Amino acid sequence: MIDHVADARPGSVLDVATGPAGVALELADRTDATITGIDISAEMLTRGRRNVASAGQDDRITFVLGQGECLPFPDAAFDALTFTYLLRYVADPAATIIELARVVRPGGTMSSLEFAVPPNFIWHASWRVYTRLVLPVAAAALGGRAWFDVGRFLGPSITEHYRKFPVASVEAAWAAAGITDVGLRRMSLGGGLIMWGRKTADPARIGSCEI
Repeated sequence: MIDHVADARPGSVLDVATGPAGVALELADRTDATITGIDISAEMLTRGRRNVASAGQDDRITFVLGQGECLPFPDAAFDALTFTYLLRYVADPAATIIELARVVRPGGTMSSLEFAVPPNFIWHASWRVYTRLVLPVAAAALGGRAWFDVGRFLGPSITEHYRKFPVASVEAAWAAAGITDVGLRRMSLGGGLIMWGRKTADPARIGSCEI
């Protein structure tokens, strides 16, 4: 995901669903850009600030509390945008993609990383065993009941998301958002999905999101 942003040599990047700033820190290492991380969780941003301070990147990375569905930034504010593990947690993924594209300047890059469902029958079966059985048990062994609940949630959440919003719909949403030259790469035997593209047009507004 970061390769496609770094190759564009952006001056500014918005990292949506930044969490503890893992992607933001990689962007700082791989580019000369100033980076803004946004997340809905104040606790995650606290961890992110701590990680950024430990890495000595306070002057490169700043944080904003907010939602990916309604970004508090003007149109075309950034040269590039990344988002990770976001679309399963929003009510309208297509409208969210349009909102993300809105803040990218024409010619800018958008790139994402999401979990996915392996399309190959054999790997799909193995993935189901892993996500429904191995992952919850391993999580419980490492973190107790709370992590067991997280592990048990993940697999069904991914399956349900792609039942409602299959990969072809994701690609169509990127196109509707004014993103062209869209690329797609499946990773981890199909359990991960990287997408990237270049903004060439202003997306049509959907919904009532206001800055």
